[in-house]
Amino acid sequence: MEKIRLGIIGYGNMGRGHFANVMEGKCPSVEVTAVCDLVEEKMDKAKEYPGVATFTDYKEMLDSKLVDAVLIATPHYDHPTIAIECLNRNIHVITDKPAGVYARQVREMNEAAEKSNAKFGIMFNQRTNPLYAKAREIVQSGELGELKRMVWIITNWYRTQAYYDSGTWRATWNGEGGGVLLNQAPHNLDLWQWIFGMPKRVRAFCDFGKYHKIDVEDDVTIFAEYANGATATFISTTGEAPGTNRLEISGDKGKIVIEHGKLCWWKLETPEREFCFTATEGFITPNCTYEEFSAPVPEGHPEVLEAFAQSILNGTEMIAEGKEGINSLSISNAAYLSTWTNDWAEIPTDEALFEKYLNDLCAKEQAKNS
Repeated sequence: MEKIRLGIIGYGNMGRGHFANVMEGKCPSVEVTAVCDLVEEKMDKAKEYPGVATFTDYKEMLDSKLVDAVLIATPHYDHPTIAIECLNRNIHVITDKPAGVYARQVREMNEAAEKSNAKFGIMFNQRTNPLYAKAREIVQSGELGELKRMVWIITNWYRTQAYYDSGTWRATWNGEGGGVLLNQAPHNLDLWQWIFGMPKRVRAFCDFGKYHKIDVEDDVTIFAEYANGATATFISTTGEAPGTNRLEISGDKGKIVIEHGKLCWWKLETPEREFCFTATEGFITPNCTYEEFSAPVPEGHPEVLEAFAQSILNGTEMIAEGKEGINSLSISNAAYLSTWTNDWAEIPTDEALFEKYLNDLCAKEQAKNS
């Protein structure tokens, strides 16, 4: 087999984008052989391509034997159900972010993947950004020393009310399962844990409908603690313009900052903890050297899909395995639970308690709109 036969489930904006990437030759190890969407008219353009079958029922697509793998680009709640069905049939799966709405769903996806002979990937395309990859390399190598603090201000997710009004499922508990944390920020939450590691607990403040006429959160501040005493602060919103995207990570041996398309790295000549207790003067700081990195940012989506295909064909590594989808979701679940309970939330979260709050919000939303 030289190419995988891919079926795309969900032919909205993201599904059409993935379809176009393959058809434009950006994923040479992939051919699209089937497309599925509940609304048949959405697939009219796809029908113009010979060799592409269309379906309105994804199980019929799976039964057709036309696909070796599927890409899931449906609303969030459907990701786990479809993925598990595919994995149980030993059909390879790559899903758009987030992997699901709550952690239990993704844990069940991972369990299905472990029992399956199929590959399971997730579309964390921001991992292809060389600046974030460089940050991870520096942190993981120990060149920053013992980690102290991460601060990420990611407020350039601005959205207008017209954006939220463009679909009844947008920014609803029943449709998306959340707001900025579930729609815009999953990539950033993934990069947070991919670079800096998973926190042990969070205290979060989610503001619901602060800047828009929506029920879900559009402004979030998360404070997190780590087992070694390090802390992290994450700030995101869709209601601030002009926005900021600045990631700063500090350690015992220096700090890195990613902003405006470059990574800045300050390296201390003497580790701060050593310098603090050996210096004989009170107002001096350790000497440091400075390096700067910049690199073109790839498109991301086709790179992740091609790596997924190569993993199936040749056993090479994926950019992001599906099992890692639970990490970013665990952070967002904990942030919601912390807000709802007005207290700290441990990671992993109390799954039953989280789902109770979420189900209550879904029920209230349905009652309001009925």
